[in-house]
Amino acid sequence: MTISVSVRQVVGPQDAARRNTQGLRDGFVIEAMFQPGQVNLTYSHLDRMIVGGVVPTGEKLEIGHVAETGTGQFLERREAAIVNIGGAGTVSVGGRNYPLGFQEAVYVGMGEGTLGFASDDPAEPALFYVLSAPAHRTCPTVHITRDMAKKVHLGSAEECNARTINQYVHPDVCESCQLLVGLTMFEPGSVWNTMPAHVHDRRMEVYLYFDMQEATRIFHFLGEPGETRHVVLKNREAVLSPGWSIHSGAGTGRYAFIWAMAGDNMSFTDMDKVPMESLR
Repeated sequence: MTISVSVRQVVGPQDAARRNTQGLRDGFVIEAMFQPGQVNLTYSHLDRMIVGGVVPTGEKLEIGHVAETGTGQFLERREAAIVNIGGAGTVSVGGRNYPLGFQEAVYVGMGEGTLGFASDDPAEPALFYVLSAPAHRTCPTVHITRDMAKKVHLGSAEECNARTINQYVHPDVCESCQLLVGLTMFEPGSVWNTMPAHVHDRRMEVYLYFDMQEATRIFHFLGEPGETRHVVLKNREAVLSPGWSIHSGAGTGRYAFIWAMAGDNMSFTDMDKVPMESLR
């Protein structure tokens, strides 16, 4: 079995402001993660976050040794969170199996061993979204359902951004070293996420947009508040967000997104809000 890993270097604000569309996509957008029978990982130098997709369609797939981490085992000095956005499947680690339905997750602590992935029905495979950050201590592995998530309701229909933030890996739900992970759902007719915008230089972030129709597109905005750019994303594409960048988007139809953060702190409310008049 081959694990495909691409390495993504950090993009600075001045560099991003000069890039054309393809240059922005090369630096920030992660495409084609979810391929049948494959493990595809992207190693980002933004807080060394690893982002990937695993789609078991036959034999069990595993993430054990990943050369790019420079360690004997993938989780030797890392923690991970795995969210299933496809059919039913199972994640195995540390001699235990964790069945995951749609939008269920498992947090895996540092040092737990090889990760195994299997689908209940190869014809309707699980789509495992993998997020991993360096860790310096071991936290308990926890199976997280949507009912367990801490729910935060934000926005309004008038502002086209009524949404519920489901906090999965969060201090109020389960212990982790530095990972924060959640899933945002929208009320019918709401299309905007994270607007008014903010930045948080203490933490990087990554968005995965999913649960979209084939023709639906997301216009995702990035860049410094006074020098914004945008990229257009389709279903199951992710976008990296450095601490200096805004991260906001609007969709042409229904969508959801998974956000994940790593960095200096784990305070979800630690953000520097950007006044609307500052956006350019």
